[in-house]
Amino acid sequence: MSSEKNETTFHLDKSYKTLLSEIKEKVRSSRLQIAITVNQEVIKLYWYIGKQIVEKQKTTNWGDRLINTLSNDLRNSFPETSGFSPVSLKRMRMFAEYYPDIQIGSQAVTQLPWGHIQLLLFKIKNGGVREWYASQCLENGWSRPTLERYIRNSLFEAQGIKENKATNFLTRLPLPQSHLAQDLIKNPYNFDFLGLHDQAHEREFEHASVQHITKFMLELGKGFAFVGNQVPITIEDQEFFIDMLFYNLKLRCYVITEIKSVKFKPEHIGQLNFYLSAVDDLMSHPDDNPSIGLLLCKSRNKIIAEYALKSVEKPIGISEYELTKTLPDKLKDVMPTVKELEAELSDDEK
Repeated sequence: MSSEKNETTFHLDKSYKTLLSEIKEKVRSSRLQIAITVNQEVIKLYWYIGKQIVEKQKTTNWGDRLINTLSNDLRNSFPETSGFSPVSLKRMRMFAEYYPDIQIGSQAVTQLPWGHIQLLLFKIKNGGVREWYASQCLENGWSRPTLERYIRNSLFEAQGIKENKATNFLTRLPLPQSHLAQDLIKNPYNFDFLGLHDQAHEREFEHASVQHITKFMLELGKGFAFVGNQVPITIEDQEFFIDMLFYNLKLRCYVITEIKSVKFKPEHIGQLNFYLSAVDDLMSHPDDNPSIGLLLCKSRNKIIAEYALKSVEKPIGISEYELTKTLPDKLKDVMPTVKELEAELSDDEK
């Protein structure tokens, strides 16, 4: 009776309840960490095997005979271990082909179970889209059937996320910042409310956007705080001016917005990259994330934009903007058609 009474007293004691709760939480978290560690070792092993197969098939004439022979020998050597069938080895090879320079633990896809990874490899060919689905699995705890259903229902496209976004965010920013930044980018941005025509110059555009700064920020997305326009940066004896400077509360970083009233040119990236380096060095707090650049152009060519961003280390997004589209009815008949405008632009570019 005495022992039972003591146990009852323990369970009623607040300090004991707190102790028990803390230990239970530690056990759960430890189990999770052990599972994550074991999973990453498995993924590391499968990538290594796949990498060896890729390299040997490049340097020898063994072909698929290598996979069949290796599968048979591994299963004989490790009869208690499943996962060395010819089909499994081909999937490991595919994994290494898609991720030749993988960093286990830093990329979302490497933190998933092998079943999830195989599904992503087979269903999603675009690396950026595959990484988006992988990060969503981690954030939301999707099971493999749930992931398969979302892929089948084209969740990526359904949420308005475009594969043709011209950014390097997915490769230049860590998770989850990279996906938050990617989600902010629209193409095009609609600035119809500024009341400008298509021939608006950069300063006219900038002045109008400052007048309508609340609407401008709403179009950019959630979490933006306006710092200023024509923000000066002095380096030695030279002064430079940033078109528009924002701070994003969700991303915890500065966002430099440069506005160009012409179509995108690769040299625009150099200027924006310079501003990003200067803001990171001179303005950012040590706890801030890397500043992000947003280049708004009259138009852009996707291929040219991708080449311009390819070797740039700073995170930059390039997007188009749209100004007033609506015209009074009496003017519509005298305006050139879309085909006429395209022909004229084509002649200008020659």
